Amino acid sequence: MATQVTPEQHEQVETHGVRHEDEVHPALNRPVNDVSGRAPGKLDKVVFGVTAALAVGFLIWGFVNTPSLNTASSTALGWTVTNMGWLFVVLASAFVIFVIWLAASKFGNIPLGNDGEEPEFRTVSWIAMMFSAGMGIGLMFFGVSEPLSHFTAPPPGTGDPSIQTAMATTLFHWTLHPWAIYAVVGIAIAYGVFRKGRSQLISSAFIPLIGEKRANGPGGRVIDILAIFATLFGSAASLGLGALQIGSGLTIVTGLGEVGNAVLVGVIALLTVAFVASAVSGVAKGIQWLSNINMVLALVLALFVFVLGPTVAILNLVPTAVGSYFQDLATMSARTDAAGGDGMATWLSGWTVFYWAWWMSWAPFVGMFIARISRGRTIRQFVTGVLFVPSLVSLVWFAIFGGAAISMQQGGTDLAGQGSPEGQLFGLLGEMPLSVITSVLVIVLVGIFFVSGADAASLVMGALSERGTLEPSRPTVIFWGVATGGVAAVMLLVGGDTALTGLQNLTILAALPFALVMIGLAVSLVKDLRHDPMIVRQKYADVAVEQAVVSGVTQHGDDFAISVEKTDDSADGHSNDYANKAGDIAR
Repeated sequence: MATQVTPEQHEQVETHGVRHEDEVHPALNRPVNDVSGRAPGKLDKVVFGVTAALAVGFLIWGFVNTPSLNTASSTALGWTVTNMGWLFVVLASAFVIFVIWLAASKFGNIPLGNDGEEPEFRTVSWIAMMFSAGMGIGLMFFGVSEPLSHFTAPPPGTGDPSIQTAMATTLFHWTLHPWAIYAVVGIAIAYGVFRKGRSQLISSAFIPLIGEKRANGPGGRVIDILAIFATLFGSAASLGLGALQIGSGLTIVTGLGEVGNAVLVGVIALLTVAFVASAVSGVAKGIQWLSNINMVLALVLALFVFVLGPTVAILNLVPTAVGSYFQDLATMSARTDAAGGDGMATWLSGWTVFYWAWWMSWAPFVGMFIARISRGRTIRQFVTGVLFVPSLVSLVWFAIFGGAAISMQQGGTDLAGQGSPEGQLFGLLGEMPLSVITSVLVIVLVGIFFVSGADAASLVMGALSERGTLEPSRPTVIFWGVATGGVAAVMLLVGGDTALTGLQNLTILAALPFALVMIGLAVSLVKDLRHDPMIVRQKYADVAVEQAVVSGVTQHGDDFAISVEKTDDSADGHSNDYANKAGDIAR
């Protein structure tokens, strides 16, 4: 027997889906072969002009009147942490819940590509490429200093120092939460580009929410401007961290005294020249080769510390860290300055709120990168890989370096008191054999990590400036590369003697507007997924089969079969009685 859809119900489906004669049925996916763009390769003068003017204005202000910028940024930071710190805290945890829900829900089977399309990259290659994005410099900078800092100076309200609290707090900042933030942007971009054929712009992901006209108009341009601005400051913060660590390493390796801002700015200039050259050279294979070498060198360094350090203590620390993390997760997720007044507010601005802002500022870059390499994977596969694999790497990394550092601290070697956060990794290596060689290795690692990541960030800012093109022009890429270096230098100068503070303060301020963009992005993504052809087909199938079985049993008992037939206006009454409720399905 047949299940029937009436002409009136067809009209409801087509009207809801805004389907015209030249468009496919809402239950069928239109194949996407190439990445489309909004006039790809053509400079968007509004997006580029506004962001370039803001960046240049910031640089002039920073170099001409650094104290004034420092005062303004401190005042703005105080307001942001006091009044909007809760927003960063709530959003970060909400995004973890959101992406896990996406993976576990009916949306999890939706492919980020055409129906039946195989993943573009093998799983091993896909995972390997994810390691090159997101956290290279951060893991090098904070691998020793953060666990050690939380061990010697626990977060307010956590009681006496303990290794459990130190590791739980560190993993809270570096595992599920940051990668959930990246995943929100990554899924939205990958779905829009590879499943819907939209351009590779943050604004294009808002089409389901604000409509194509607005997404391609002034509203969409504001979204892309905020994405570029966030990426600029997030990348500059990473460059500043890299400069601090390289400067500390040079002090140890060369035997020179404490390096000042002049040396740090020089380091930034050299790194900027290196990554701008790599971004415009077109030697993708060379950069990929360097990135692969860097991964090997990082593994060698980790194995070196693991074998020559307190191996058994590190192995014992892994399950302890995981257990403490999940035990304290709810408490850590709920920390705001309401729980501890000024002391908690200061701690949050230096740690949790800074991290959530930093990850959000990196989300356009990292999200677009992991979207690009994830074509053909389902949302469930995407979330599983992006959320859990990097988290496992972070667990192992911090267990090795943080565990070794805390073990030495407990044994009487005062690593925490030996120097600044950027120098504590070198302090750890100084207590082991081959300290000069391993210190040089760290400097090389940090340099390559940044070159291989910042050139991609420059390309992303160039792509956002040129309407989603895959190959932005050299002048645009060079401009954003130089701007990133300049902003990093200003951020360090604003921080003065505590340069890390300047990096953290300005990153939080720049990320606040994009945090609001990410809320809209999540809402738009759900609205888009609700009308995915696979979801529409599932609704059709559920209702149609149920109604067909009811009709068959009513008319024929157990002796009936289900078939698909074209209907017309002369259909019999029984078929119409059990017709598929197509209008309801589309809703």
